Amino acid sequence: MSQRLTRPEKLTLGILGFTCFLFHVIVNVNGAYGFFRDELYYLACSDHLALGYVDQPPFSIYLLKLSRLIFGDSLTAIRLIPSLAHAGTVVLAGLISREMGGKVYAIFLSAFVVMLTPILIGMSSFYSMNSIDILIWSLAIWVILKIVNTREEKYWRWLGIVLGIGLLNKISVLFLGAGIFVGFMVIDRKWFTTRWPYFAGILAFILFAPYVVWNLTHDLAHLEFIHNASAGKYSGRSPLDFVSEQFLYLNPVAAPLWIGGLIVLFVYKPLREYRLIGLIYLTAFIILLLNRTSKGEYLAPAYACLFAAASVFIEQKFVNASLNWIRYVYPALILVSVIILLPMILPVLPVEKYIKYAKSIGFEPSSSENKELAELPQFYADMFGWKEKAADVARVYNSLPEDEKATCTIISTNYGRCGAIDFFGEQYGLPKSIGLHNNYWLWGPGDYTGKEVLIILGGKLADHKDDFESVELAGVSECQYCMPYENHVNIFICRGLKFPVQDSWAAEKNYE
Repeated sequence: MSQRLTRPEKLTLGILGFTCFLFHVIVNVNGAYGFFRDELYYLACSDHLALGYVDQPPFSIYLLKLSRLIFGDSLTAIRLIPSLAHAGTVVLAGLISREMGGKVYAIFLSAFVVMLTPILIGMSSFYSMNSIDILIWSLAIWVILKIVNTREEKYWRWLGIVLGIGLLNKISVLFLGAGIFVGFMVIDRKWFTTRWPYFAGILAFILFAPYVVWNLTHDLAHLEFIHNASAGKYSGRSPLDFVSEQFLYLNPVAAPLWIGGLIVLFVYKPLREYRLIGLIYLTAFIILLLNRTSKGEYLAPAYACLFAAASVFIEQKFVNASLNWIRYVYPALILVSVIILLPMILPVLPVEKYIKYAKSIGFEPSSSENKELAELPQFYADMFGWKEKAADVARVYNSLPEDEKATCTIISTNYGRCGAIDFFGEQYGLPKSIGLHNNYWLWGPGDYTGKEVLIILGGKLADHKDDFESVELAGVSECQYCMPYENHVNIFICRGLKFPVQDSWAAEKNYE
């Protein structure tokens, strides 16, 4: 099936890919609410380059560091890579359909739907490893289709590289790897009589090895993080939540497309040679379902290939006069539904208008972490309050005598607050913070020995008074639209730690 793209096919992919990228850039320039909590943490991690981090492998952090060096630290600049990743996934969706025998219409429909899939839009709207993960899954599927279509051994080398980089970005690529093993074992096991699948696996492991070594030398920190998250903030989730979110996050109107795509891979004769792609999806789905606390978004990278399969089927079967209208009406329905849903996916409305709009259509704020909410869902609320926190801490910091400011340390209990101090605090002359959450804890207490003044962002007076000779409530940081637990945050000036800081640091570790 592998053939050169025709000019109309290239033009279709180019227009849709560029449109996707341009749309993200326009939103980030004109309509974004602010830096997302996790982005501030990623920025902090990129200032501490290492072979690994408590909650993620290092690839996305190094990529962010490179992006910052080239494009700077503006909100738009930081989000260029996820915007490009989504655009790349759009193009790959079209290429996947092409490898399955699709022509211009199938390429258009698969790329168009991936461009408009809510979870893919949302996860590409801020910097994280997730948009890169989605791109890598799609690239791996395309390489697998090249193996199926050409039988050329060189593509196994490329598959090993893609999987290795994918693992170095996010370890959930292991689910993809499991699906690839199952798919080839069931459908095309002859490959296992050659050295190439093993070569690909070894190559992937070599690329992933730095993070394995990092974990072995850091008490398996990432495994501890995963365990704590499953037992803590995600403990209230259920397999039913995971399944229902597949329909919600991918747009209910598009559900017939991905469900149909999965089915036709097994029952439609022209696509049955690609049914191992369906097995990859099913393997990942079952693993995540059995995990019981999985979030629906974890499976998001697996859908581009299903949309592609369905697009090929529609192109080939819905061609007579009685069905041809579906080829045009269905994409229009998807577009209209996404326009209606868009304010819930991207911050395209001013926050006051968003709140009114969400109420008018009966949309309730949601959180996947069992957190109390106010007027905004957690995804949006976590974009508010960070600059205000840095400014409020700066006011307290600047109230100190010059000799105390010179040695003052700032600490908080979660990486969002610490990241806000580190990123926004620079304009206020604040020192870098220390923290107790994930990699902040691993980076340690810095130069703080207990003798210097400590500014604590968070907690109550009773939480600190037994640990210090003196504790003064010096301010309260407030924010209107942030998460409720980030509003009315106390700021304390503490002096005279009563015990060596190293004695307490180990007990304060929070990997979650």
